[in-house]
Amino acid sequence: MSYLLRTILNPAHRKALFDRLERLDPTQPPLWGRMSASSMLAHLGDQMRMPFNDTPSGRIPGVPHNVILKTLILYVLPWPKGTIQGPPEAFHTKPGSWSEDLTQLRNLVEQFVNASPDRLWPDQPNFGRMSRRDWGVFCYRHFDHHLRQFGV
Repeated sequence: MSYLLRTILNPAHRKALFDRLERLDPTQPPLWGRMSASSMLAHLGDQMRMPFNDTPSGRIPGVPHNVILKTLILYVLPWPKGTIQGPPEAFHTKPGSWSEDLTQLRNLVEQFVNASPDRLWPDQPNFGRMSRRDWGVFCYRHFDHHLRQFGV
């Protein structure tokens, strides 16, 4: 299934993601992986800080930054369950209160959505140089990936 048209920048797509998050029971165990629902919510918040990180961790070893491969992974191919290595800055925040973490995530998403499209967007450690559009699709797919991990 192509994700070309699904982006966190689209209000309807964004609402659908947050509707799914609202349905998630914080005690729900994952269908795969080791993260708890609360850890996943904190992880999504850390990921939403990445487009504003002036000093990203750099490239993840062994991940090619080929433009064609990046495009296929971002826009076309399904993401594998539990085998993607995230950068260290995507795992800094410890889970807190579910409702506070969800509010924080909403605020971070709004910050991203309202940021100037003309700003310089940092490299993403898995994919290298990314545009605002790329970041929007990546954010949507990343949220969707983890929501599927918890069956919502």
